[in-house]
Amino acid sequence: MCGITGWVSFHTDARTQAPAIEAMTATLTPRGPDAGGVWLGEHAAIGHRRLAVIDPAGGAQPMTDRPTEPGIVLGYSGEVCNHHALRSELRGLGHTFSTRSDTEVVLRAYAQWGEDVAEHLDGMFAFAVWDERAQRLLLVRDRLGVKPLFWAAVDGGVAFASEPKALFAHPGIRPRVDADGLREAYSLLFNTGPTVWSGVREIEPGGILVADRGGVRERRYWQLEASPHGDDRDTTVERVRDLVGTAARSRLEADVPLCSLLSGGIDSTVLTALLADELRRREGPDARLRSYAVDYSDQAERFTGDVLRTGHDTPFAVEAGAYIGTDHSTVVLDPRSLLDLDHRRAVVAARDSPIGVGDMDTSLYLLFGEIRRHSTVALSGEAADEVFGGYPWFHSPRALAAETFPWLLVTGDEAAMPLNPELDLRVAEFRDDTYRDALAAVPHTEGESATEHRQREMQHLSLTRWLRQLLHRKDRLSMARGLEVRVPYSDHRLVEYAFNTPWLLKSSDGREKSLLRAAGAGLAPDSVLHRPKNHYPATHHPDYNRGLQELARDALSVAQVRALADESRIKPCLDTPPERLEWGHRLRLERVVDLALWLDHHRPELAL
Repeated sequence: MCGITGWVSFHTDARTQAPAIEAMTATLTPRGPDAGGVWLGEHAAIGHRRLAVIDPAGGAQPMTDRPTEPGIVLGYSGEVCNHHALRSELRGLGHTFSTRSDTEVVLRAYAQWGEDVAEHLDGMFAFAVWDERAQRLLLVRDRLGVKPLFWAAVDGGVAFASEPKALFAHPGIRPRVDADGLREAYSLLFNTGPTVWSGVREIEPGGILVADRGGVRERRYWQLEASPHGDDRDTTVERVRDLVGTAARSRLEADVPLCSLLSGGIDSTVLTALLADELRRREGPDARLRSYAVDYSDQAERFTGDVLRTGHDTPFAVEAGAYIGTDHSTVVLDPRSLLDLDHRRAVVAARDSPIGVGDMDTSLYLLFGEIRRHSTVALSGEAADEVFGGYPWFHSPRALAAETFPWLLVTGDEAAMPLNPELDLRVAEFRDDTYRDALAAVPHTEGESATEHRQREMQHLSLTRWLRQLLHRKDRLSMARGLEVRVPYSDHRLVEYAFNTPWLLKSSDGREKSLLRAAGAGLAPDSVLHRPKNHYPATHHPDYNRGLQELARDALSVAQVRALADESRIKPCLDTPPERLEWGHRLRLERVVDLALWLDHHRPELAL
């Protein structure tokens, strides 16, 4: 896994701007702590920071098609799971290879298929190709948007980067935020395209951007489509098990230590079991996969359920690890460590955004730091809830009937940091307009029942919006620690199959994730297979709540924070006794603190 950045400009000579590309590349060092490099041509500059995972000796970047006078230059981040099959195919077409890396496969694949290269790749990736012969830049992002890729216009062309912070090291791009950016950030609708930063956009998942002397063009090479499902229940269950297994096995390759995130829920347990079985098949019966979970020192004594959590994870994770046969570790965090401002600043700097989930982000950042001491790659169960209908809103009559994004019934205004009404952002109107546009983008088949029609909408909204912010969170916080996280449930073939599986099959046992539960039979303890959905854990210690209230009071002493926040709706959260502070109101305080840290770290120009 790596970080990429650079620009194309037909108005300037990039060869005279080495300090700029070096500065942009340096901002991405946490994503690629092992090596870095830049390439400069007359009209293009490409920078790369490398986290060496496959072929450490041979995958240096930026990579060129020949050592002198290159015709193709590649900056690549990600993992192409089918690179062995593609290498064989390309060799049959006359291409030769000098490394074992998947990077070189992407380079030769572009040489063979040009702008259609992405359609041949499976996995998670974001890359930039500068074609010197055609004087053309190609930016490509994977189908589900696992790997990030941002861009902005510059004089005579475009700049690009894995993270916005690299763009702001370009002399022509400044960190600027306007009303549209605040609306995007705080509406919690998770659009892809616009960002909180004025002029900075994301490449769409499954999208490409082409920049040449004729201008900039964007298009999608993949998106979810609706099609009939002809398999019966038994065949569907078998197909799901095969697709999940294939996705897991194809993401096990690494020349560095690898582990699994094992929370004790069905998603991570089924995944970990498949990985452990495959590792034993490859390396022998004594091979043991490392697995990790996170907990808090107060959790066993103080756990109380809330809108997102029904039970304490650790006992289930320990049981699952013993059942599967992993070397399992629980990283136990002191709740007070989550108040450390150095940790929180690092999280906000990694996100490049004021929007996060407070202590859950900080704890994930600390967890990844501990894992990185032993492993360079981790596999995670992200996306299973979206793929298999695991969230409460798939099963709640209230959510199914609501004419808005379903997660707003959980997060909504109770959890959102309220903005100063004098800003007149019209967030409610923006939400309504965006919701209508989102529903219009959902594909359907003829003859769908009302239930199938609505559930397809819920799944499309979850896969194309809610999942995006989870993938961003996982990528940015893991890469800030130099850890690559792979997410097999985001495999596009699995996503396509599940998206077109009727809801009656997805809920055949009357519960969430029926298909995954059936497909995972025998891979996990019954206690885990039949356990209710539980979200990422949060501390329940009143000392944390008390400390958070103090941090929020300090944040509100900053003039810019007071100008943006609605103090009248935050004050009740500050006055609530710490032991009675509800989850939604606590998250409101988290966002006030994050806003202050974001303003201090990024120092954006506010154009409101």
